[in-house]
Amino acid sequence: MITTETLDFLRELKLNNDRGWFEIHKKEYQHAYGEFLDTVVKLILAIGEFDKDVAGSHLDPKSCIMRINRDVRFSKDKSPYKTNFFAFINRGGRKSPYGGYYFHIEPGESFIGGGIYMPEPAVLDQLRGEIDRHFSEWHSIISKKEFISRFPKGVEPSGSLKRPPKGYEVTNPAMEYLKFKGYYTQQFLSDREVTDSALISRISDTFLSSKPMIDFLNRAL
Repeated sequence: MITTETLDFLRELKLNNDRGWFEIHKKEYQHAYGEFLDTVVKLILAIGEFDKDVAGSHLDPKSCIMRINRDVRFSKDKSPYKTNFFAFINRGGRKSPYGGYYFHIEPGESFIGGGIYMPEPAVLDQLRGEIDRHFSEWHSIISKKEFISRFPKGVEPSGSLKRPPKGYEVTNPAMEYLKFKGYYTQQFLSDREVTDSALISRISDTFLSSKPMIDFLNRAL
């Protein structure tokens, strides 16, 4: 369970994003990380109940969690730490190209969802091809009442082209989605929802709603 102590730590880190402060508050970080890790362990088990590919991957929970240290080599912002916890649970592990399930904790900006965010060009080509060949099926999946009720914005892009991608006519009925540079869903959670005892159940139900879309994308790979 995520407690208010974890959210409080992330709030303080955002206000004091430097190594000196972080070292002084290392125990608070370890406690917060432990809560998040425990939640990810439970989520992997819950997802495994309905996603055999995740269950069969025997994921190391720690490998699903992004490092809190930021890569500042090419950034003007030299803040050393991320001010959130983020996990990606998918077939083969988060470094594989397969779509999966996102869990992001940040005070006032927590969210859950699923899909493939900013895939490599070769992977994106395969996804576009699958949508082009089976657009009626794709449209049926993302138009279902359950899907829309969970994700009112539907499928969201991680960036979008202004022109049709190479090899596709502008009149293609799937063009709206063929221009996408990624495919994901997103549902925001309030701080109260994040710390609620029913968090795992709620997240699991939402992930299950994403699964048909994720399965569609993954079969292209």
